[in-house]
Amino acid sequence: MFIVALFTIAKSWNQPVYPSTDDWNLKKKKKKKGGIERAQCAGAGLSPCQSATPAGWWLCDSGGGWTPAVSGLSTEVHTVPFSLEYRVFFKNEKGQYVFPFHDIPIYADKDVFHMVHPLNTIKQDVKKEKLRYFVNLFPYKGYIWNYGAIPQTWEDPGHNDKHTGCCGDNDPTDVCEIGSKVCARGEIIDTKALGILAMIDKRETDWKVIATLTVDDPYAANYSDINDVKWLKPGYLEATLDWVRRYKFAFKAAFKDKDFTTDIIKSTHDHWKALVTKKINGKGISCMNTTVSESPFKCDPDAARAIVDALPPSCESACTVPTDVDKWFRHQKN
Repeated sequence: MFIVALFTIAKSWNQPVYPSTDDWNLKKKKKKKGGIERAQCAGAGLSPCQSATPAGWWLCDSGGGWTPAVSGLSTEVHTVPFSLEYRVFFKNEKGQYVFPFHDIPIYADKDVFHMVHPLNTIKQDVKKEKLRYFVNLFPYKGYIWNYGAIPQTWEDPGHNDKHTGCCGDNDPTDVCEIGSKVCARGEIIDTKALGILAMIDKRETDWKVIATLTVDDPYAANYSDINDVKWLKPGYLEATLDWVRRYKFAFKAAFKDKDFTTDIIKSTHDHWKALVTKKINGKGISCMNTTVSESPFKCDPDAARAIVDALPPSCESACTVPTDVDKWFRHQKN
């Protein structure tokens, strides 16, 4: 299972555009939960989302790599949505700030991933000092899935992908989660990767994993590969391709199967390892973290707190979606 730390953005109207280990406890227990074999980590039960050994985080081998236990995480909202100062931060159960991109582990279990949105705080994207929004492009009102990313993955802009012939887009690997639940912004969920689509944006590779919830979704057990989506959710993959076209992305070939998807995710995890351990130059990517023992960017909780303390004062008044955004747009055929 991959931990798709879903810094969830999805399935809401007038959606903002979002930009985009230390001490090891080898004791492992197996527990059946929701029909899925899950590794239980022995230790303090602290949250791995932004895990810190100084905070007492424990790691165990879940079959897919060394991962801290994800529990006790909470989010803290700074100011109000639709403002330039809006931020969502992650904290462990001791109230210490953590970095979801680097500190949340990739695996929830073997071939089950965590899903989050990429301090690496959640914030609304800005262009020319103005907030960006996805337009309501008929017949779609924003995203048609829960949209997030897999933590501890990175699509390296210096690596030419052999499948697409293009370099990475400098972001974590994105996930389109197609379960029945509308997830909350900042929610972290376990997901089962079913397939993947390569999107090409400005000659950069942008992989989109198609996934479903594994534990909480009552229908998740019915899905094991991308072909199950075709049978059980007829029209969903076609709508995904149509959404991609209307929002002016190009895509490479067709959806690939689960095995291909897992290989891509593992590859982007390897690129992340090289990034966070400074084996390659991230060129401006923030690699601060509280848990990766081999990383020269590892910091203590006080340094993470200083990032939050340095933010400008919160906006007190409510902000709304601009009227020029809150309307319908239609795709213009060439």
